[in-house]
Amino acid sequence: MERLKVGVICYPTLGGSGVVATELGLKMAEKGHEMHYITSSKPFRFTDVHPNIQFHEVKIDGYAVFKYPPYDIALANRIAQVIIEEKLDLLHVHYAVPHAISAALAKDMANSSIGVITTLHGTDVTILGHDPGLKNTVRYGIDKSDITTAVSEALRQETLEMIEPEKEILTIYNFIDESKYRPIDPGCMKTALGIDANDKVLIHISNFRSVKNIPDIIDSFKLIRHETSAKLLLVGEGPEQFEMMEKVQAEGLADDVIFTGKRDDLPELLAISDLMLLLSEKEAFGLVLLEGFACGVPAIATNIGGIPEVVEDGKNGFLVEQGDVEAVAVQALKIFSDAELYERLCQNALLTVKEKFNSETIVSQYEELYYRIAGLTK
Repeated sequence: MERLKVGVICYPTLGGSGVVATELGLKMAEKGHEMHYITSSKPFRFTDVHPNIQFHEVKIDGYAVFKYPPYDIALANRIAQVIIEEKLDLLHVHYAVPHAISAALAKDMANSSIGVITTLHGTDVTILGHDPGLKNTVRYGIDKSDITTAVSEALRQETLEMIEPEKEILTIYNFIDESKYRPIDPGCMKTALGIDANDKVLIHISNFRSVKNIPDIIDSFKLIRHETSAKLLLVGEGPEQFEMMEKVQAEGLADDVIFTGKRDDLPELLAISDLMLLLSEKEAFGLVLLEGFACGVPAIATNIGGIPEVVEDGKNGFLVEQGDVEAVAVQALKIFSDAELYERLCQNALLTVKEKFNSETIVSQYEELYYRIAGLTK
C-alpha cells in the first residue's frame, strides 16, 4: 500500500468539524499515512503525539494597513509552503469558506496540480449559503475542489438546491472513536455531581449558541421535572451560557440543572445519563447523538436537517417538531415509565453506531477517496 501525504485544513477548536477532522487524521495515521495539519493552533483532540502526524502553524502578523488580520491569506501562504516542502499528495479541507478558498489560492501560489477534497459540515451552507454576499464564494470553493463531501444526505441536498455547484458532492457520514465512546461503569460520577441515585438524568451537550435552542431544552425539562425526579446536565460553554443560567434561576430550576462547563470526560457523563436532548433549529448531522448512542444513551431530537438520518423515530429515540416542548416531555416520560421500551431504545442506539456509523467503514470510504483524488493506487 502506497503511503499518502495529506494536508488537512480545519478549525482546531471544539465542534463537530474539529472532532471529525482530528479523529479521521488519527485513524489515517494509524493506517500508516502521513497527516499534515495546517492550522492556527494545534487541534484540541491531539493530546497525544502520533509519529505520522505533523502540525504546521499558521502565523498571522498584524500590519497597520489591515483593519483585520488576513487569516485566509496567511493560511493560503502556509498551505503553499507545506505543499512544496512536504510534497503533499492531496489536501483535505473542512469548510468551503474560508478553507477551500485558501486551498485554491495555495495551489496557484505553489504552481501545483494537487487534488483538493472539501468537506461541508453545515454552517458553510445553512448559514453562509443564505447570505447573498457569500453564496457565490461558497460555490467557488466547492467548484475549485476536485470533490466535495457532505456529512449528511440532507446537507448534500440542501447544497445542491441552494448553492447549485458544478462539482460532484458525496455523502460521507460522521463517526466517533468507539474506543472512547462506549458503555462504561459510571463510578461515583453521580455522587460527585450531587445527583441522587434514583434521579433520572437528561443531558445536552453543545456550544451554547442560539441555533441549539437551549431555552427549549430547559422548558422541556421543567415539564419533565414536574412529573418525575430528574436532573439536567448542560455540558459546554458559549455565548448564551450566562443567559441560560439566568433562565434556570428564573424558572426555579437551579437545584436541578447542572452547568458542567466544557468537559473532557464526556463518556463518564454519558454513563450516568438516561436520555439525551438535542432540540436544535439547524443541524447538519448532530455528532453528539452518535457519542450518546455509542454509550447506550437514546435521544429525543428535532426533526430537522440531518438528525433524522441518525435518530430513527421510535427505534433509537424519538423525533419532535421544533418548538414542541410538550411533545419532548411526553416522550421522555414515556421512556422513563416503560422499562422494556427504554432497554430497546438503548440497545438500538448501540446498534446504530455499530451498523451504520462505525469508524472502520467510514474511514475506509475516505481512504478510497484520498487515493482516487491523489491518483495513486491503494
